[in-house]
Amino acid sequence: MTGPGVVQVVTFGLGDEVFAVPVAMVREILDYRPAFRVPGGPQWMLGITDVRGQGVPMIDLRLRLGLAPVEETLATRVLIVDLTLADRTLSLGLVVDRVITVASFEAERLEAAPDIGLRWRSDYIAGVVREPDGFVVIVDAAKVFSDDDVAVSAIAAAA
Repeated sequence: MTGPGVVQVVTFGLGDEVFAVPVAMVREILDYRPAFRVPGGPQWMLGITDVRGQGVPMIDLRLRLGLAPVEETLATRVLIVDLTLADRTLSLGLVVDRVITVASFEAERLEAAPDIGLRWRSDYIAGVVREPDGFVVIVDAAKVFSDDDVAVSAIAAAA
């Protein structure tokens, strides 16, 4: 299902929560592999990894969103995303617990992010979609990284 009024996303899990990013920003999905550690970066900055000859910063999305860290499993994946910020496009590897599916939602099903009762910053949320078994939280990836000068500096230093 595509067309006007339809939002296509890649859904992924972080613990019991289901999140999503727009499918248009996802370049590829890779099996997890350890990153080359860059000293002095924030805890959520895992380092850099080689993606087809390009050094790509790897981000532990759990830590960046304020969730507790976990060990990698066979289901751990890396979403290679192209993130457009005000002055440039960054390629990032977002480490997630598992990738679930590519999904399409009617745009009118997208609800505003709630302001309370969540364990992560609500300004990082573009919206939520109600599903029979819970919510899908649409992450505003540009906000996750562009609002924090430290985050952008750390990513730029690693790239």
